[in-house]
Amino acid sequence: MNNLFNTSDLNGIVERLEKLSPNAERKWGKMNIGQMLAHLNVSLETAMGLNFPNRIFIGRLIGGFMKRKVLNEQPFSKNSPTDNNYVFTDVREFEKEKNKAIELVKTFHNNGPEKCTTHPHSFFGKFTPEEWAILQWKHFDHHLRQFDS
Repeated sequence: MNNLFNTSDLNGIVERLEKLSPNAERKWGKMNIGQMLAHLNVSLETAMGLNFPNRIFIGRLIGGFMKRKVLNEQPFSKNSPTDNNYVFTDVREFEKEKNKAIELVKTFHNNGPEKCTTHPHSFFGKFTPEEWAILQWKHFDHHLRQFDS
């Protein structure tokens, strides 16, 4: 399964990020490209232990069940709900967010499993480092497809 600890999977995500342009149009959803990149960045920062959103109630109830569905081979579905901690409605500088995303995925990869957070995901709960790497690859893939990259 694709994951950000795998060098070829990382390189594929970086190549797709590098191809993004500020005028890329979304295929679904509400975020523009700058907001999407900021969304990816804060999500990856969670996996890296740089922010610690609280568990949400509904996640405590069904997060474990949904985790199995998210970590399968299927791509994420379009228009899935987003935790408010990861929603951006303000204007975001495209180049700044794009460069940050590239640096963050490289840092996540280079840090390896040892530097992955042990804090639970706000919805899904506890993840192993490998599960974080899969989740983040799938998340990046989802939003890069959203903007045709």
